[in-house]
Amino acid sequence: MTTQARKEKGQSRMEHRFHNPQGAEVKTRDEAFAAPQAEVSPEALSADCKLTLHNGQVTFAIEVKYHPNTYPHVVTGGRITAGICGAPWDITGGTIGETIRLDAKRAGQGSCASTITIVGEFQNPPAYRGTYGFDGATSSFKHTTRYEC
Repeated sequence: MTTQARKEKGQSRMEHRFHNPQGAEVKTRDEAFAAPQAEVSPEALSADCKLTLHNGQVTFAIEVKYHPNTYPHVVTGGRITAGICGAPWDITGGTIGETIRLDAKRAGQGSCASTITIVGEFQNPPAYRGTYGFDGATSSFKHTTRYEC
């Protein structure tokens, strides 16, 4: 390699610039990735998605809150707002990934079951095919749940 080629190669290098999660410029890569947990906004730890569960006779409208920085995504809350007796139902936990599991308890009035569990496996186009059940059961009814996010 000639001296001229070495000089051109050295001149083409760019200085790296680093930013922390809040967008502020920092001096080193370590500073960019070492943001204290207290500075992370609640929005960075929560995302929303809408699901629609179909089983032939009924359709459930589901709003899910989950942690986007995990996989499978950890469900942190949400509601089943329509289509099931005793609606609304509060989603108490679960996961969304290659499989889905949603656990919910009835928040509305009525003589329906007190809990529901929805399970399924991912398929394309984006949906989950599986089963759900009440009061601890998970395989009472078949469903296809469309992913709308």
